[in-house]
Amino acid sequence: MFTFILALHIIVAIAMIGLILIQHGKGADAGASFGAGSSGTVFGAAGTANFLTRATAVLTAIFFITSMTLAVHARKQAEDQFRLDAPVSAPQTPRPLTQNPQ
Repeated sequence: MFTFILALHIIVAIAMIGLILIQHGKGADAGASFGAGSSGTVFGAAGTANFLTRATAVLTAIFFITSMTLAVHARKQAEDQFRLDAPVSAPQTPRPLTQNPQ
């Protein structure tokens, strides 16, 4: 389970980086209105920001959840590693030697 969560965490992190780099800043809309940008894209001028913003928010939520899960797992693993539990047993006293009469 730990390996699956770690792999998901890495994939989500890479996807977040890609989505954030694709997005354009707020000042880029002013240049597109004067013909400097490509306002006729696949998503449209406003559709890109909406889709990418929502996708980034979803990936951010998944990243946060996997981060918390990995932190809890690491804490539990660290506690188990440094625990000095010795098996508790009653002190054993030697049995008296008995002679079997034959």
